[in-house]
Amino acid sequence: MAKERLIQRYKRAERINHWIVAGCFVLLAISGLAFFYPAFFWLTGVFGTPQLARIIHPIIGVIMFIGFFVQFLRYWKYNFFDKEDIKWMKAVPEILNGHEVGDVGKYNGGQKGMFWLMTACMIVLFTTGILAWREYFSAFFPIWAIRLALMLHAGAAIALIAGIIIHVYAAIWVKGTIRAMVEGVVTQTWAKKHHPRWYREVMAKARENGETSSKSSEH
Repeated sequence: MAKERLIQRYKRAERINHWIVAGCFVLLAISGLAFFYPAFFWLTGVFGTPQLARIIHPIIGVIMFIGFFVQFLRYWKYNFFDKEDIKWMKAVPEILNGHEVGDVGKYNGGQKGMFWLMTACMIVLFTTGILAWREYFSAFFPIWAIRLALMLHAGAAIALIAGIIIHVYAAIWVKGTIRAMVEGVVTQTWAKKHHPRWYREVMAKARENGETSSKSSEH
């Protein structure tokens, strides 16, 4: 059986960036849940002590925000909704049964929705986190503002955690997706099935580059 040809979906720098953000998210979720829910306070032991967890939490938050900002600059132009995304979102039950719908580009409607949810949550988390960062900034704000910031911070965190759970589930559900972010490649069959418009664009670019290289070698 011939080995199926692969297409690069993510470069190494993109994958490293993604896993840094993912790692920061896990640590923030653990410490955040420990601070917010008394039943989970024991999770602060992951960081050594509760005091150390409280010190490290905002620092990791800044790292995650910077990492996501880099991702935002890379991907925002691919995440505007179009009519094909609306068609995709209306057919989610069919998609869950393995039948792709619409002429999907690099990202489908669900992925685009997740991108903008993460963007909104990151902005809220960063802004409110700065207001509530006791060691450096909270002294500059009235107590009511800090309390409001903490409420919004918790709400955005819960929304982000729920979104990431769906994100991970979808990545496991669609076979080949995790490989894209681990190895950086997908099969042509996978690309053609799940992201047909992106597949055509990649193949057209590959043919164009091949023709350009061929012409260059003739001179």
